[in-house]
Amino acid sequence: MLARHVPELEVARAVPVQRVPNPLPPPFGTMHPMHDTSPFKGRTGWMRLWNATGYSWKGLRAGYRHEAAFRQELALGLPLLLVAPWVGRTLPEVLMLMGSVVLVWVVELLNSALEALADEVSLQRRERLGRAKDLGSAAVLLTLLLAGGLWLAIGIDRWGG
Repeated sequence: MLARHVPELEVARAVPVQRVPNPLPPPFGTMHPMHDTSPFKGRTGWMRLWNATGYSWKGLRAGYRHEAAFRQELALGLPLLLVAPWVGRTLPEVLMLMGSVVLVWVVELLNSALEALADEVSLQRRERLGRAKDLGSAAVLLTLLLAGGLWLAIGIDRWGG
């Protein structure tokens, strides 16, 4: 069956946007600033999931290879994950203990990504880039304090210190 033409439902045509050349070098220079398309996008479904998993493993390996702080937090956190079921008395306590360790790793990886990006932008001393790095570092510190406080509180509750 053919659809009828209904003028009331016709969508107004958008005014053409004047294209502005992108000043960024390729491959980013190929993107139009008014569109959020990227030459790196395009996979969908299971293939996207497969690729995303590969990128995640690549990021974990890069964090381990290039970030001493991430290696230190892994060295401290992995044993904590193993003892968390013994320290926590209930499933929620165990999950909070384990989650706090994983949260430290997540924030450290985000901080490392921020620092790598800032260093890629400029190795010169710049106030805003320095502030961005300091804020990332502060986020790691707060997460470490949160995890430490949680482990301490549950440990005191367990053994009555």
